[in-house]
Amino acid sequence: MIQKVLLGTYTRKDSKGIYEIDLDTDKKTLTNLKLVAAENSPTYLTKSLANNLYSVTTVQEKGGASAYDPQNNFINAVTEDGAPLCYVAVDEKRQLLYGSNYHKGELNSYKIEKDGSLTAADHVFHQEAVGPHQNQDHAHVHFSDLAPDGRLVVCDLGTDGVYTYDVTDDGKFSLVSLFKAEPGTGPRHLVFHPTLSIAYLFGELNNTVRVLTYENGVFTEIESLSTLPADFTGDSSGAAIRVSQDGHFLYTSNRGHDSIAVMTIDPNGKNLATIQIISSEGAIPRDFNLDSTDEFLVCGHQNSDNLTLFSRDKNTGLLSLLEKDVYAPEVVCVYFD
Repeated sequence: MIQKVLLGTYTRKDSKGIYEIDLDTDKKTLTNLKLVAAENSPTYLTKSLANNLYSVTTVQEKGGASAYDPQNNFINAVTEDGAPLCYVAVDEKRQLLYGSNYHKGELNSYKIEKDGSLTAADHVFHQEAVGPHQNQDHAHVHFSDLAPDGRLVVCDLGTDGVYTYDVTDDGKFSLVSLFKAEPGTGPRHLVFHPTLSIAYLFGELNNTVRVLTYENGVFTEIESLSTLPADFTGDSSGAAIRVSQDGHFLYTSNRGHDSIAVMTIDPNGKNLATIQIISSEGAIPRDFNLDSTDEFLVCGHQNSDNLTLFSRDKNTGLLSLLEKDVYAPEVVCVYFD
């Protein structure tokens, strides 16, 4: 079976935009890298059920989001003055696209029109006090995606905050609650357990996973665990976080330590325990993802221009290296199509 993998990239060196590569699950290889859309630093990607592609974009001194049709033809871009977004997510029910702007500390919404094009809807800037880390100089919105109940959850690295918003059908935001992580955590990304009201928050600045209960839009912390070896003393920061479809295993990537940590999850969604920390076989594993079968993991590296392919044991959760020198330039987003 061939699975298509889309790759978001920086275009600071050799990359030209959005790439696609094939995962051959029979041969257990990654092959046939090709450019599918010329785009300026499309650092995060997502697709709608209509098969339209949406990406981060930069146009001259403006940043925002681009829309492409199912054949990867450009539809339009919506941009505003300043830095680009760092994350995009589709809301199918409301036909909205959400954008997170790290540098501006801004949350954006865009209306998805019938032809797949985008129009700006609303924006919010966070004003809460920032954390103690040197990277927390102001608000840094890093993630905005839907909770199982349809509310929007937003991670802000700068304020150590996880915000829950109600959203109207026309994309207007209203704050429901604010969870404050331990100072210096730097919330980056968050994933929900597939069947339980539990979420896992990855702290970029201290490489911790925080286990949170979720009820009526409110998060409450119940435990935390480092994703680094106990004896590690170098510089590292958290990047991507994923949960297996059965809810039994959690995966994170560590930039600097350049590794992927594997953790078990108990039947209640709690009591995380690290069972493996394996080299990502590249420099700065910015993103990775599990395939549709949960039998493979593809990791992209920002600085070493390579993809790594792992097989995954669905019973134990453990990873085994298959390929490590698959060329792909400046990869920072791995998206299974």
